[in-house]
Amino acid sequence: MSTGVHHGERARISGRTLREDRWWLSPLVTFVVFSAFVVYATWRAFSGEHYYASPYLSPFYSPCMGAQCVEGSADFGRPFSWFPYSPALIILVIPLGFRMTCYYYRKAYYRAFWLSPPACAVAEPHSKYTGERRFPLILQNGHRWALIASALIALVLTYDVILAFRNAEHEWGHMGLGTLVLLVNVVLIWLYTLSCHSCRHLIGGRLRHFSKHPVRYRAWTWVSRLNRDHPKYAWLSLFSVALADLYVYLLSTGAITDVRFF
Repeated sequence: MSTGVHHGERARISGRTLREDRWWLSPLVTFVVFSAFVVYATWRAFSGEHYYASPYLSPFYSPCMGAQCVEGSADFGRPFSWFPYSPALIILVIPLGFRMTCYYYRKAYYRAFWLSPPACAVAEPHSKYTGERRFPLILQNGHRWALIASALIALVLTYDVILAFRNAEHEWGHMGLGTLVLLVNVVLIWLYTLSCHSCRHLIGGRLRHFSKHPVRYRAWTWVSRLNRDHPKYAWLSLFSVALADLYVYLLSTGAITDVRFF
């Protein structure tokens, strides 16, 4: 019996596609946007500079715990003082792992980058299909653990927002445009994290009777509402984290000046 893309239960499409619309537009946009983000994030992660403009710390570098952390940015100390490279390389592996194993992002980059398949009712270009049972795709099964680690990073980013209610001299009771930028980013990060499919299962999964677990049921219904917009939060948080980093970068380089409200 044939397997993979030639399995008898898979749709048999004789032509290149049955679609008459511009089916290629969505994967093309995804490819361009994701590629641009990867290029920007890679440059910022390896640069190791201009990530802190007191009191704002770029989300790419938070928490900053490496030997290269500039003065004032290491709020949790430097436990990785032995690491000689950019401190972003210590942290970014966690949110990157979370997004790379995300159920929505799998659909997005499977279609946009691997063309597996590029769209519904479009012929599968690959000769075989093994699913997520072999390396490297078997690593997708670690999504739940990536969720937990990313939730901890989101807590740190929330702490960064609290610290952003200071001025450059770290005096409390101040707020600038950077505070709002970091606040919007962390809200979108939490919405993306909590709307995750694995988060929904962790909260309400494996329960036989919701009536016996009213708190978990209420939490499950709330997360289920968020889950419907999970793709939207995935995109918005992707943009917000890049814009937040860019804002801190522009402040640090002196290209712009932070607007202080009070």
